[in-house]
Amino acid sequence: MLTEKQYQERIDRIHALREQVADQLSGSLVSNPALAEELNQQIDDLEAAAVTADDLAGAPPDRGLASLVGLGPEAAQSLGETLTTHGVTPYDETVSSERIVAVGDLYYLYQHEQIGVFKVVQKLKELFESGAVRLSSGPGAYRLYQFDRRDVLRYTRKDRHDAYRRVLGYGRGLGSAQSRPNTDFHLLFGHFVNQVTLFWRDKRISDVIRERAIDPSFGSIAVVRRAGLDLRNNLKFTSFGHLNVMRIEVMQVLEECFRILGSEDVKDLFGADNAWDVVDEVLIRYFDERLQSSPRQRMAVTGREVLRWLSGPHILETSRGEFEAMLMNIAEPAEEWLTSAQAMSLARRSGSDRVLPWETLGQSGIAAPVAERSPLTVPPTYVQPRRYPPPAYPRRSGRGTYRGSRAGTRRGPR
Repeated sequence: MLTEKQYQERIDRIHALREQVADQLSGSLVSNPALAEELNQQIDDLEAAAVTADDLAGAPPDRGLASLVGLGPEAAQSLGETLTTHGVTPYDETVSSERIVAVGDLYYLYQHEQIGVFKVVQKLKELFESGAVRLSSGPGAYRLYQFDRRDVLRYTRKDRHDAYRRVLGYGRGLGSAQSRPNTDFHLLFGHFVNQVTLFWRDKRISDVIRERAIDPSFGSIAVVRRAGLDLRNNLKFTSFGHLNVMRIEVMQVLEECFRILGSEDVKDLFGADNAWDVVDEVLIRYFDERLQSSPRQRMAVTGREVLRWLSGPHILETSRGEFEAMLMNIAEPAEEWLTSAQAMSLARRSGSDRVLPWETLGQSGIAAPVAERSPLTVPPTYVQPRRYPPPAYPRRSGRGTYRGSRAGTRRGPR
């Protein structure tokens, strides 16, 4: 640990170094902004290395408290001799990557649920059991039998929908185990995608109409970072619990569904070329639905890519060049998700709402208050029984009532 005097001297030396470098290279920095960013990054790395070395140097058992208050032989004679610290771990660096990846997979599953993949297989199983389709002993028929036998071991449709409601906010009612639904997810996710697409749209416009198009100073990475951190912090509180194991199981179920739908006997039954054609054919023939397979499936793929990117440390990158290089990985997926969501009337492009005020967002990921729960799930209230039953007032021959005793006998006047 450094003393307060050493801590202040280091900050002053860093400021002096930055000022001296800027003064000596002022001409080059004006014509080459990337050079200024590189120099600042190198100075930041030196400062971070010094802070790491200070943390590894160790500290007294009382963390400098005795010296600060003036106790013991090592009591400080002035404020500059007291020990100080550099701070704590930043809040945004404490998010588990695995949980955000699990949310991405759950979003992928939700979109396939909305397409109708699971209910198509369920309908096919019902037709198979009733003998209404010409399936008997082929690979698809055998897989349908296995799918039915394993059904009792899996999460139910209600379990899946409760998880979608709790984590993603989609659906109605409360989430799993009467938890508060994450109704802010879609707003934050759409806002982040909007800011990513707007950032690259601004970059493309600047490349066309601005002078020195190679200048990387156009576009605000702070706005994109804030939108991404808001979304990631929202998912931080809703991704606990059984989500991780549930998405693994349901992903296996989804793969099994497509093995059934892609079997030769099932494809021949509907005259289809692939599993997706079987899905569309069943939805049209037995559910009379308007198909949304293409936009929903693209939203599933691109949305999962965006959430997986958010699970990494890229959003915290401070260097503009590296941030843009990493953000390029989701530039096209974000644009495609937004276009598909617009086609489904699930999102809109926005160029003015750059930041969402935090007070407009609600709470999520915690148990809902009793007032928000359904009557069937409200815990019964305990009413203490009375020590004695209330007095009885019997009627006799319609001539009025009298006060009876606890034994039921009439008492005379006192």
